Amino acid sequence: MTTTASRPTGHPGYSETLLRRPESVATARRLVRCALAAWGLEELADDGALVVSELVTNPVQHARSRVIRLVVSRPGPATVRIGVVDRSKVPPRRRRTGGEDDGGRGLALVAEVSDDWGTDLLPWGKRVWGELCRKDSR
Repeated sequence: MTTTASRPTGHPGYSETLLRRPESVATARRLVRCALAAWGLEELADDGALVVSELVTNPVQHARSRVIRLVVSRPGPATVRIGVVDRSKVPPRRRRTGGEDDGGRGLALVAEVSDDWGTDLLPWGKRVWGELCRKDSR
């Protein structure tokens, strides 16, 4: 049996495969809140819930694969990265929206709330992510 040494940042991460349906947004929010609580980063929970809601909503509305993958990792003691992977290779695009538009603000919200965000192209699709840092570490 092999064991993995604990990292100074705690558990290396959490992930979940979600069906590409609207109900998965709530599941993703719960997972992010649980991970942040386990790491003692509860002060990031509201922003984390907003970021993951927007990141999961995009593939729920636009991707064609049956499932999406949520990955919540902790690259540093005061930093969390929330990533959503889908099989589409089309990178998301921030849209300019008018005051009366019902949608299209998701990536703008992610950019506003996150300390950093981006897209990683993968051989099988893409990962869109947002990073949040505890305020005292900025």
